[in-house]
Amino acid sequence: MKKDIHPKNYRLVVFKDMSNEQTFMSRSTINTKDTIVWEDGKEYPLVKLEISSTSHPFYTGKMKLVDSAGRVDKFNNKYKKFFEKKETK
Repeated sequence: MKKDIHPKNYRLVVFKDMSNEQTFMSRSTINTKDTIVWEDGKEYPLVKLEISSTSHPFYTGKMKLVDSAGRVDKFNNKYKKFFEKKETK
């Protein structure tokens, strides 16, 4: 293995799933401007996630649509005419 290719600045970081407000702590090198006070009373860097294992349908077994950027609405509007034609046949 090559030496000195891995970062040395790992630190504790809190990750927050914005779809269900679940948080977990892990070690990471990610840079972030946000911080949060964790359960131990200390302040840690915060990384906001749109989806994690606590909200992803593969892990939860529930089909839950998470659409934070309106992508599904854009798709439905774009292909609305196609779906209407298919339903009338």
